[in-house]
Order: sequence, then C-alpha cells, then structure tokens
Amino acid sequence: MRALIVEDEILASEELNYLIQEHSQIEVVACLEDGLDVLKFLQEQEVDVIFLDINIPSLDGMTLAHHIGKFARKPYIVFTTAYKEHAVEAFELEALDYILKPYDEKRIAAMLNKLESTFRRDQEQEEHERGMGDRSIQHTTPVHDDSSVSSLASGTQVREANSHDVRRINLLRNDNIIVTDTTDIYYAEAQEKVTKVYTKNGEFTMPVSITDFHGRLPQETFFRCHRSYLVNLAQIREIVPWFNNTYLLRLRDLEAEVPVSRGKVKEFRQLMRI
Repeated sequence: MRALIVEDEILASEELNYLIQEHSQIEVVACLEDGLDVLKFLQEQEVDVIFLDINIPSLDGMTLAHHIGKFARKPYIVFTTAYKEHAVEAFELEALDYILKPYDEKRIAAMLNKLESTFRRDQEQEEHERGMGDRSIQHTTPVHDDSSVSSLASGTQVREANSHDVRRINLLRNDNIIVTDTTDIYYAEAQEKVTKVYTKNGEFTMPVSITDFHGRLPQETFFRCHRSYLVNLAQIREIVPWFNNTYLLRLRDLEAEVPVSRGKVKEFRQLMRI
C-alpha cells in the first residue's frame, strides 16, 4: 500500500511515519503540510490511503476529504486530529477511521491492521468482480446490437459498484469509526432522530434516520419489517406468531425480539416463503 501523510506539525508527522513503519508494510510516499499541495500531488500520483489532519493550511482536512471523495478511485482516509467534534462528519465522509492525538501506539497498530486487512479484502473482491465482468462480456460478444452490448456492460458495472458499496459499512461508536461487514448487522431500530444498530460486536448509535440507514444496506438481505425496525433476514432464528396475524422475530445470538408490522406481513411471508 502507498500512503500519504498530511500534517502541518513536523513532530506529529514524524511520529506517525515512524509508527506506520513499525506496525505495517505500508509505504509512506510523501508527507505534506498544505491542502492545496495535496490536491496537486494527487493529480500526478495515486495513493491507497491518506492520513489526514483536519487543521491544515489552505484547505482544511474536511474540505479536502470532500474533494477527494469525488475522485474516480478514492483512497481510504484516516483522519488524525486533536478534536473529537468532527467524528460525525468523518463518518458521513465514510472515513476508514478517526484517530485522536496524542497518538496511542496500540490504537495506531490496531488501525493499521484493520487498514491492511480491508485493503486486501477489497483487492480480492475487485479481482473477483473483474473476473465476473469479463465472463459476462465474453458471453454476450455474439450480440451484434452495439447499444444492447453497451447497456449490458453498463448494467454489469452498476451491479458491481452496488455490490462493492454495500458489503461493508461505517458504524460510529464514541469517537471511533468501525468498518463493519453488513452480514454482522442483526437489526436496527429507529429512536427519535437517530438509529440504533445492533451487531454481534455490540450496539452503535448512528446520526441518521432508519430510512437513510436502510438505503446504505443490501436491499436483498435487509427488510424493513416495521416503521421503526429493519432486520437482517439471514440472522433470523425463529418466527413467532403474534397477535393480529403478525410475527415476532428472534435472532441468532441476541435476546431481542423484532416485530413485523401488520402492513409488512404479506411481503415478509413471500420473502421467507411461509
């Protein structure tokens, strides 16, 4: 992996560079201090991850991250800052992690391990999707209608993009962004203006509506079973008949029960073939 450190404090930049070398195989290709210099650098070179301080000259880290988020090939972003209050915005920008200063070596090591694992997994997934796309295109080669071939290829790209986008999701806990496999999410519950998300690794509070959160998940796996609940169909352990011909859902590994509202019963029965 190739990395760029963006930090205007020399000692902090040197410390982070040292910790990266000590705890990972990541190559730091440059250390820059100014947001505009970063954009110029990225016009000529690609990196896999950017360790990005928020308070930097010219363009602050958040503004810079918004620009980088528009790139065709987006590097991972790990925010490094002394301030906690930007964590929610970092989550919205889909940052891989959010590291507070002063640096804690164990925390840095854990983040680097997660970063390298995520990179390897993404590389394997991209290779798999590329192979699937090649086979689809080869299969359709005899078609002579150029517009049909173009539409098919475009559709394949959309499906690949959607698959890539939803196999993991960023969840927010305290000041940390936890990259989570969507398969590890059991259910979510709407609570006023936030959404409680329950996984095998604990509970998270997301600063979005349950409708917005549902839109970030694989639609074929997650079902909006109630106006206040959505459930991972693959995690259902038991379907219990309830009053008014509705159901309560019991999930693997959790004690909670998730309701199916009366208006969702028919669709739920079709999905579960009951």
